[in-house]
Amino acid sequence: MKTEIAKGLLSIEAVFLRPEEPFTWASGIKSPIYCDNRLTLTAPEVRIKVEEGLVATIKEHFPECEVVMGTSTAGIAHAAIVGHLMNMPMGYVRGSAKDHGRTNQIEGKLIPGQKVVVVEDLVSTGGSAVDTVEVLRAAGADVLGIASIFTYGMKKGLDRFAEHNVKNVSLCDLDALVEVAADTGYIKAEDKERILQFRDNPSDEGWMKGDK
Repeated sequence: MKTEIAKGLLSIEAVFLRPEEPFTWASGIKSPIYCDNRLTLTAPEVRIKVEEGLVATIKEHFPECEVVMGTSTAGIAHAAIVGHLMNMPMGYVRGSAKDHGRTNQIEGKLIPGQKVVVVEDLVSTGGSAVDTVEVLRAAGADVLGIASIFTYGMKKGLDRFAEHNVKNVSLCDLDALVEVAADTGYIKAEDKERILQFRDNPSDEGWMKGDK
């Protein structure tokens, strides 16, 4: 599945690998990769693979799931499609509580004790995903884990999930992506190691020169 998803993301340019002309994140970090999984929504042939992959992941790794909850905003559409395919209740968690009406942060009915899987599009440092999990736990949910489309596999994210006892299962990761990208000529073979070097230490710009 990882290879198929990687091919799909690259084919619709949901993922860009540009080691020779890095992107600059809001934090100032220079990155050889940019990911926008929202583009899967406008590519039906890739979208169905993603949504069926999320369904299969939930069935295999979180079989007790009773409710799917999307992260705001990128995970909402995917959670809605997955909820439909699984004939299961769906909702989403806002980044912060509304400042009007019922001031909800969790949208959709959630009964304390229900077993929930969070649907996320992209995992980098894991901060927003863990925040979502903690909001649901505070509301009484039994959060089984996170089903995500793509993960960078950064140490900071892995450590954060471990610290908060959160299980994440992604359809695709950076290792699989760079393999497919190199095999198809999207990047040069020698760029694989540089990109993974960035993943292991994003704040160290040595990867741009291939420094160890």
